[in-house]
Amino acid sequence: MPDAALSQQLPFTLQRTQFSALGERYEGKVRDTYALRDRLVLITTDRLSAFDHVLTTLPFKGDLLNQLAQFWFKKTAHVVKNHVLDVPDPCVTVARKAKPFAIEFVVRAYLTGSLWREYDKGIDAYGLKLPPGMKRDQKFDKPILTPSTKAPKGQHDEPISVADVVKRQVMSQRDVDRATEAAMGLFAVGQQQAALQGLIFVDTKYEFGVVGDELLVIDEMHTPDSSRFWLAASYAERFAKGEPQAMLDKENLRQWLINERGFSGHGALPQIPDEVRVGLTQKYLDAYQQLTGSAFSLKVGSVEERLSQNLKRAGLI
Repeated sequence: MPDAALSQQLPFTLQRTQFSALGERYEGKVRDTYALRDRLVLITTDRLSAFDHVLTTLPFKGDLLNQLAQFWFKKTAHVVKNHVLDVPDPCVTVARKAKPFAIEFVVRAYLTGSLWREYDKGIDAYGLKLPPGMKRDQKFDKPILTPSTKAPKGQHDEPISVADVVKRQVMSQRDVDRATEAAMGLFAVGQQQAALQGLIFVDTKYEFGVVGDELLVIDEMHTPDSSRFWLAASYAERFAKGEPQAMLDKENLRQWLINERGFSGHGALPQIPDEVRVGLTQKYLDAYQQLTGSAFSLKVGSVEERLSQNLKRAGLI
């Protein structure tokens, strides 16, 4: 049963922020990013997007995502440096301002999600030449890279092959190579930690940028918003029967939208019932607690008020 605090928090979700003192504001699908000189202040709101549309909010989502990302940034600092400078509030990251690459590095260990839907239709947008006869949710021999363009809010990310990333001069071959090496290293750490905690780390996306010539992993990493996590104990049986996997991530919402509302990104935006919002938040909470091995404190109340107080305390506003 979902924690009662999740329902109680619904009236207090953080939809958007307005802190002019923090600098120039950019509103993404989930984060409000403020830029001032060589610094960024990233506020992870409670907004929930799917199929490139912001649809609703989830209680505690911003706090859960930001705190889980911090767990992973610390755990992977030996693989590649990250942009984190400070965390003055559960949903805030103060970061170095990097020059971002306009590519999301998507690493996949299983044939599932959008890649399965494309494979099933005979589409090979990434030039992967996957063998015929593969099944949904089948594991690859080794993780693969399926990049996508990083589209502005309201536009769709587009699949792109590694070769075209260089051919279109979106990134140099050198930058593609070192970002790919970093992505695979980060993914390996994620797989190891997930396996220790009884989960399968299925796939994820990374964003990278540079400060000077120094490569940094930026944005977020290894959260239920940007990754898939399956329960390891039931994988083999469900795969053998062709049943959907037990998931602790946003794919639960995507499947609900497709199956219950016939929505996959086109047409009128559907309303998301409160019970669906609370149920998905419980999945995110379970993912956080299982991945980290730590409990997450659920304090019902105004995120906006707490946020303002902590930003003032940190001397940021």
